[in-house]
Amino acid sequence: MIEILSSGALNSVQDRGRRGLLSSGVCRSGAMDIQALDVANALVGNDRDAAAIEVAAFPFRLRFPDRAAVAVTGAIAGARLAGRRLPPWWATEALAGDELTIDPPTVGARVYVAVGGGIDVPPLLGARATDLKSGYGGHEGRGLRRGDRLPLGPRSPGKLPDGGIGALPPPGRDVADRPLRVLPAAEWPEFSEAARELFVTEGWRVTAEADRQGCRLDGPELIRERRRELLSHGIVPGTVQVPPSGRPIIQLAEANTCGGYPKIATVIEADLWRLGQAMPGDTLRFAVVSRDEALAALGETAGWLDRLRSAAALYRVP
Repeated sequence: MIEILSSGALNSVQDRGRRGLLSSGVCRSGAMDIQALDVANALVGNDRDAAAIEVAAFPFRLRFPDRAAVAVTGAIAGARLAGRRLPPWWATEALAGDELTIDPPTVGARVYVAVGGGIDVPPLLGARATDLKSGYGGHEGRGLRRGDRLPLGPRSPGKLPDGGIGALPPPGRDVADRPLRVLPAAEWPEFSEAARELFVTEGWRVTAEADRQGCRLDGPELIRERRRELLSHGIVPGTVQVPPSGRPIIQLAEANTCGGYPKIATVIEADLWRLGQAMPGDTLRFAVVSRDEALAALGETAGWLDRLRSAAALYRVP
């Protein structure tokens, strides 16, 4: 059990989300930065589908009534356990009565807190993720509040070594200005050659209209050469739509499952974490890649995570 001492409505219980239900109108939900969630769970020995806390409103505080393993990953923020500062992307043992405090990030937007055993809220539609837009899943279908007590599942055998263990961020996270890799989407050919060139050469500013549903970008107008009415069609996290304003919208974890705006591109799954960590005012750039490159990027991250899990297991002591 852990107890929330200070929180905001944007902080919630999240896992990797609900998969395979988009055709039924159920959005993915889940962590905005699945890479950071995966690393946090790996460091404390949790299953990859274990639920953790996504922190997007700061400061955040919680108490451990009992001893527990805890990992903090994601955005670079000041994290202190029982007054001791934790390095970024770090896991350690919390003693009974210890408090964890996380201050506003200096880099990024969202921090992930995983606890050994995972947050053991009831699964719904195959996941423990909170859908804040629709108000279900997670802890009572809402953001966390002061006084909430969250149950934990059984933790892996052994404990973390004295001082804890850490991980370097996954491949590519150390390149701050790397373009978001995208695949051309269904309506890509309908945009003018000039618009397609602008899409991949211009810097796009993240506006204040950014949340778990999606983010609106500001920049030059993207013109379609062939204008036609579109029926609503399926969209996924990462879909880049262009409304009549000509400024792109990127769909994210709690996006609707269908929409009628033309789709110019789709951000590859391996790069979705960057949208989860983007702040209003940040500048995003795009680069078109092939399907094979997108799959290779996903495989690189998965292989890295497998190696991390194996290494973290070696550090757990009886």
